[in-house]
Amino acid sequence: MQEKLSALEQRLEELQKRAEAETDDKKRLKLGAQMDKTRDKIRQTKTGERFSRQTKRDLVAYSFIAPNFIGFAVFTLGPVLFAFVLAFLNWDGNNAMRFVGLENFMMMFGNQRFLASLKNTVVYCVATVPLTMAVALGLAVLLNQKIKGRNFFRTVSFFPYVASLVAVAAVWNMLFSPAKSGPINMLLYNLGVAAKSLPKWSADKDWVMFTVVLFSVWKNMGYYMVIYLAGLQGINAELYEACSLDGANTWQRFRYITWPQLQPTTFFVTIILTINCFKVYDIVYMLAGGSSGVLNESAIVLVYHIYEEAFRNWNLGYASAVAMILFLIVLAITLVQFYGDKKRAS
Repeated sequence: MQEKLSALEQRLEELQKRAEAETDDKKRLKLGAQMDKTRDKIRQTKTGERFSRQTKRDLVAYSFIAPNFIGFAVFTLGPVLFAFVLAFLNWDGNNAMRFVGLENFMMMFGNQRFLASLKNTVVYCVATVPLTMAVALGLAVLLNQKIKGRNFFRTVSFFPYVASLVAVAAVWNMLFSPAKSGPINMLLYNLGVAAKSLPKWSADKDWVMFTVVLFSVWKNMGYYMVIYLAGLQGINAELYEACSLDGANTWQRFRYITWPQLQPTTFFVTIILTINCFKVYDIVYMLAGGSSGVLNESAIVLVYHIYEEAFRNWNLGYASAVAMILFLIVLAITLVQFYGDKKRAS
């Protein structure tokens, strides 16, 4: 032990001399950290403690993290990893698992419901993302002005997002009832639309996706409006003052000041909104599920197709393969968006 102490003390003296002679602040900080670690080892050697003070601090910190991490590992990470493995297996949840390789992935190309769900998901995403962003940004710009009742209108705009989906979907289906007596159809009929030409909304295969997109934009615009409001309030007011002195009008102020300053916020909104659109399930199920809860090929989306194959047909391997495809699509789109934003910034 004496030999170990001598070596550590000699090491400490060398570090002290190097720290005194060093002029670079970063290197001096690094040497100071090494000195603290060496002192801790000297104290540990003298007292015979099993763990150093830093180790004890780390163990205390990890003990606080452990419950949440264990729950995450058991209920999230484990099932996700198992789903990736299950994509290459054939399993119905009862009989023994059987390795099938890429057979589950090959089955997708011959499955009409998968192709329809992929098409509908892409259409829903392409329509919902720009519309939601445009409405949310417009509301944010409008409600960022000093207008009377601004807080009230902000609350009203945000209310659909926090309201119960079941409740608002029931009201929405009542408003957009396919019958002539439905409030929206009655309004269209009074405006001159013929009774035979009235849309059936979610009951019509040609109108169902439009209805879902319209509902989704109305339901989620308040959340993204709040994000845009935070971005708007972070813009330096001096930029607008300088722009006004140069004689810029409202549109020019938005084009040359507001929009460029909101690029990071817009990028964040695009990423989150795109991911949420590809994960859509509950909105489509509530609007187009009907009394049976079964979606036809005009309304089916990828997540519903996964649910249908996994928990109705008990084709767990195939459902996991579809889930993996969905993961890869979202990952690819996210990487492309990150690459585009990085290229734009450079």
